[in-house]
Amino acid sequence: MLRIHFNDADLSRTRIAAAPDPLWEICMSLHRFQSRQGRWAHAEWHRTARTRLHATGFSHTVRTFLLPLVPRAVYFPDFLTPPEGAEGLDTGLEAILRTPRRRVLHEMSILDRTSGAPAWAARLAEPDMRKQLVRALRAYYNTVIAPYGDRIEARVEAERAARARAVVDHGTEGILRSLGPGLRWRRPVLHTDYPEDRDLYLSGRGLLLVPSYFCWGNPVTFGDTTLAPVLLYPLNHEPHCSALPEDLGSSVPLAALLGRTRAAVLRAVAAGATTGELARTVGVSASSASQHATTLRDAGLIVSHRHTTSVLHTLTPLGASLLRAGTPTSP
Repeated sequence: MLRIHFNDADLSRTRIAAAPDPLWEICMSLHRFQSRQGRWAHAEWHRTARTRLHATGFSHTVRTFLLPLVPRAVYFPDFLTPPEGAEGLDTGLEAILRTPRRRVLHEMSILDRTSGAPAWAARLAEPDMRKQLVRALRAYYNTVIAPYGDRIEARVEAERAARARAVVDHGTEGILRSLGPGLRWRRPVLHTDYPEDRDLYLSGRGLLLVPSYFCWGNPVTFGDTTLAPVLLYPLNHEPHCSALPEDLGSSVPLAALLGRTRAAVLRAVAAGATTGELARTVGVSASSASQHATTLRDAGLIVSHRHTTSVLHTLTPLGASLLRAGTPTSP
């Protein structure tokens, strides 16, 4: 059990990450190769990723170099997911290269005690070995995660929209109460299942909540409690409302989306809207709004995410691009 202790300052400083963190997603996706739990939610990605890794001859590197560093266990090194990752892959990888030698050795020793580190792990303290790691992480990301970038971004943006509504309705505590069944808010402590029994005292530092596409089951936080507090938590994968087609927009001709009502539905989704709100905004029945939303979702233009008793719809990057392209610009 992990218990995260808040005070009033922590509540005011709790926020949701602005975008997917590429380094966290790398680590969580490596966990997906180590467990069948939740395989249904990532089955298509798992098949495609394995095919691409084999086709590029990168499987051996993943198996012998990356997986041993990120075991699906109680601990993996914190320096692999620096805060700079929030600014993008390049910035995060640069931060890994700058990690002090002493910290790398310390975290490798923790890995060795908790899960068993590979024999070469201590060499990561050397700059040349760290450069090899960074090249491997970049190649892995480009091969199996970047092709799913739009899908991941759409799901995270939908999650942010849902949490934003929770704040509007119930304040910051509304976020903490709505993170999913695995996280339980009992003021002033957030409880969640965890591989070990731990207490994390925020002490006024606040908490960065990072929704993750590839995280499954337990949320994840840093092993080092002196680092800026982060809680990575899994998105809610619901087959009936969250799936996106493999090729966004290719399965349904865009001509099928033309028409005043459907265009109005797409515009209404721009700010995030439930099915009931779409119906009221566009002036159609709830069943009609649901049908239009289904067509837009099947075309990869919107993504739907369950929010309490409603379904919240938000734009995908493709939907946002189409909406911008269809909006006249002022002279």
